Amino acid sequence: MADVIILTEAAAFQIKDMMRENGEEGAYLRVGVKGGGCSGLSYGMGFDHERHDNDHEFEQHGIKILVDKESAPILQGTVIDYKQSLMGGGFTINNPNAIATCGCGSSFRTATNAGTPEQC
Repeated sequence: MADVIILTEAAAFQIKDMMRENGEEGAYLRVGVKGGGCSGLSYGMGFDHERHDNDHEFEQHGIKILVDKESAPILQGTVIDYKQSLMGGGFTINNPNAIATCGCGSSFRTATNAGTPEQC
């Protein structure tokens, strides 16, 4: 399977910094989707040291990435970037499968998966 998500160089640089700061060098970056948020689904991103049987594994910019098989079709083609501004920096997630998002920017739904909406 092709890489599910695309990490930009800026995002990879920031993730490597975070790994160093938190003593997580060598960890996987786990990206997934869970129910919740005002639009029904929300993104999850964190460090993990275990690969499971239902994970897709791939590598970009020297970072090993895991996406579970349930999240993979929902995240296919998603670009994760890191933007710096006067207000600080933050990750941006551009998911071509999302048909609705909400104001908080971390919740969405797709045409085939509405998730479980809740209040923002």
